[in-house]
Amino acid sequence: MTGERRRPRILLAGASIVSAALAAYELAPASVTPLIRDSLGVGPSAAGMLVGVMFGTAVVVSLPAGAVLDRTNSRTVTVAAVGLLLLAGLWGWRAASASAFPSLLASRVLGGIAYIFVWNAAIDIVGRAFPADRQATAVAAFTASGPIGFALGQAGSPVIAAAVGWPFIFPAFAGLAVVGLVPFWIGSSGLGYASEGAAPSVADFRAVVTKRAVWLVAGLGFLAYALYLFVNSWGPSYMTDELGLSLGASGLVVALFPAVGVVSRAGGGILSDRVFEGRRRPVLLGAFLVSTPIVAVFTHLPGLPVVIAALLLAGFSIQLCLGLAFAYVRELVDPAVAATAVAFLTGVGLAGAFLSPIVGGFVIDTAGYDLAFGLAGALGGVGVALAWYAPEP
Repeated sequence: MTGERRRPRILLAGASIVSAALAAYELAPASVTPLIRDSLGVGPSAAGMLVGVMFGTAVVVSLPAGAVLDRTNSRTVTVAAVGLLLLAGLWGWRAASASAFPSLLASRVLGGIAYIFVWNAAIDIVGRAFPADRQATAVAAFTASGPIGFALGQAGSPVIAAAVGWPFIFPAFAGLAVVGLVPFWIGSSGLGYASEGAAPSVADFRAVVTKRAVWLVAGLGFLAYALYLFVNSWGPSYMTDELGLSLGASGLVVALFPAVGVVSRAGGGILSDRVFEGRRRPVLLGAFLVSTPIVAVFTHLPGLPVVIAALLLAGFSIQLCLGLAFAYVRELVDPAVAATAVAFLTGVGLAGAFLSPIVGGFVIDTAGYDLAFGLAGALGGVGVALAWYAPEP
């Protein structure tokens, strides 16, 4: 019995390590953007594509990935996806070293495919491994691997770049994912398939993607990810260009924004499960009410200490939503198609992550940081309105 009780925790630890490595690989170019622009001779929007293209790939691939995961063994798919990630990391290293931007971008597409299969599979398996009264806490705790990886990517990329050159960031973080595969494989034994019954039908999938409540949660995911990735992608450049910080210092400061998600993502599930007795709406609403005004006025904050405090508070609040939403959307559908619901939320949510670095780069290039951060704050205002109408599961 002791081993059976420990196995879900082993699964959670292994899945979190794999996911953190993926997140670090995903965001790694953001904190070395000036080096990438100088080395490859590209502008802000093109440099932003190296981060955004992974999310764009996820938007396209996520729903088909969810359908595959609901019909196959998610454990073996996860291992295969990590293999793809390693290939993408090595490919990216070679392409970046040769200053071949199109090839580097293509390697990031492959990495995006690997990312989306691992993310959707892990959320579904972790959700099934824990009892109903702890599912939101467990899934939210798993999503904390995202900010851990983002912080690692933000802070670690300049260090790697200084030691062995910025192209090595791609295989370095991809290789880290292998470390988590052993505990993931041990802890997920017997949890590869979502259901022992018949495979979900086309009608089952259609019921997921046409449900109003699923769309509402997906819309909240879109807005939350847009805010989150905008600050992660352009915060370091703002610190360097406008506040005069060095590249390494700006990466460390902005790393605080995702880093607080280690606490807040799991905290969103705990608050919902224990404080609000299973209700999801209060946490979602509070996440947007706090983060929106901070992002909107970010470029007008006086002094570095205030900027750091604002990053901590905004990063903490918006990630309450990011942690909880994936547990929430699983509760709105039949368990047999839970991976599809997670995949749908992932796809729509990451559309915001895909667009915000690219659109943000365009706005910054043409109108400056003030307008870009102001528009990001306006998106947060829409999130407040949607969260107000969020149904309880």
